[in-house]
Amino acid sequence: MSTVSAPPAERPAVHTGPTWERGEDGDFVVPELTLGWEIHDWAREYLRQPDGPDAGESWRYTEEQLRWILWWFAVDEHGRWVNRSGMLRRVKGWGKDPLAATLCAVEFVGPCRFGGFDAEGEPVGVIHPAPWVQIAAVSKVQTRNTMTLFPALLSDELQSEHSIDIGKEIIYADRGRRRLEAVTSSPRALEGGRSTFTLKNETQHWLRNNEGHEMSKVIARNSTKSRDGAARVLAISNAHEPGEDSDAEHDYEAHQAIIQGKSRAKGFMYDSLEAPPDLDLADEEQLRDGLVKARGDSEWLDIDAHVETIYDPRTSPATSRRFYLNHIIAAEDAWISPHEWDQMAEWLEVKDGEEIALGFDGSKSDDHSALMGCRVSDGYVFTLGVWDPAEHGGEAPRDLIDEAVQRADGLYFVTGFFSDLHPWESYVDKWAEEMGNLQVKATAKHKVAWDMRARHKDTTIEIERLHDEIVEGVFKHDGNPSVRQHFANARRRPNQWGVSVGKEHRESARKIDSVPSTMLARTARRAVLGNPRRRRKRTGKAVFV
Repeated sequence: MSTVSAPPAERPAVHTGPTWERGEDGDFVVPELTLGWEIHDWAREYLRQPDGPDAGESWRYTEEQLRWILWWFAVDEHGRWVNRSGMLRRVKGWGKDPLAATLCAVEFVGPCRFGGFDAEGEPVGVIHPAPWVQIAAVSKVQTRNTMTLFPALLSDELQSEHSIDIGKEIIYADRGRRRLEAVTSSPRALEGGRSTFTLKNETQHWLRNNEGHEMSKVIARNSTKSRDGAARVLAISNAHEPGEDSDAEHDYEAHQAIIQGKSRAKGFMYDSLEAPPDLDLADEEQLRDGLVKARGDSEWLDIDAHVETIYDPRTSPATSRRFYLNHIIAAEDAWISPHEWDQMAEWLEVKDGEEIALGFDGSKSDDHSALMGCRVSDGYVFTLGVWDPAEHGGEAPRDLIDEAVQRADGLYFVTGFFSDLHPWESYVDKWAEEMGNLQVKATAKHKVAWDMRARHKDTTIEIERLHDEIVEGVFKHDGNPSVRQHFANARRRPNQWGVSVGKEHRESARKIDSVPSTMLARTARRAVLGNPRRRRKRTGKAVFV
């Protein structure tokens, strides 16, 4: 049976946020009260096009950019910002850096703060008396993309009027009373600053291992210190890679929590425009239509060049979708997608004395260690501990992990426990000897030891079973963030028996240890349910099959 796909005209772009929102009359919706119109006029008078064929001419926002400006500078009836923080997510080449540079210029020497209402009830903008504008990134290269625009962006008249002194990393004005700077230093160096506006550049690259997470937290704390409550933070980004645990991904998840009613947070403006989600990259007509829709009003983007780049065999489909279509899509070899894991998240109480099975995968000094529980009655998976050796002097905290196992054995009725063997041989033997209610064995010779290095076939079969259960939404789990990250990090690893799971590469900092731990807990539960001699009450005596 053949199918006919919808023509491009019937594949609408997907937008998030107010910029592309239309009212019932079909017109774009704009805020009633905003400083945006005044800022638009100021930018046309004092800013110049920094590059391109129109270099040196008065700055012009596209209609799309102007609508975004109107919403970003929207105020309520008391003159307070409608949005104190935001994320602008667009395709590569859309013009995020030039737009962000104009915002920094406005915050530096423009009418960026509410100064009251005029006779007609319109808000009036005034210059901040002591602005401290920061352009933050995790590398100098990222800040340079924005900082290099200012010499040409700031008109001669503006530079003269405010005695602007342009440096490579710091720009001063009005004899040092105004400051605009690029910051890529450590989070500790940023702590305590009272910036009035911070631009977070390319936050899809802000990761834990380059201190991007901590930088973002420091910036958020600093923004709350402003006396007038008017300091703000804006992030600009391409589409993030799900599971990479970037700051851009955190913003996306925060936005999802807000719109789903799971968070009481307000004042966060997430704005994105992306191509139709179901387009076929191999269909050039659909691809070109998607590129046009994803670029919005940025008509300078060369569609022919983008098509050539996407069809270059060195460009992966996932990269093409993220950078040129603004799609949030997992890596091609992702074991599961985050939304498949998230669909099963639900916190449920596991009461003392309930029958459970355990699964453990441990490391000595490199990978994480994870202890997972699985309730026998319904298969609910919950987290008993995830340990990062970096947080414990470089080695796994063996005593803490052993205590967690003993605590679980005391709180619950543990009838099955499967654990990877290396390098925990002595503990695995100890647990098998001390835990008196285990009713099934991992192997014919051992109650607990499941040696994944030796049991490749069995491990692959159980990993495939776990994958299918996740995709089908068979069980619930507690939504632990560390475990979620491990599942998002997992990559497909085909072998002669099927598709197993592994890290993206041997030395990767993106750990996956909760995945085998969950598999072992689920496998132990299945063994318990299949045990014909199963006991359902704690007796203190062990029965083996």
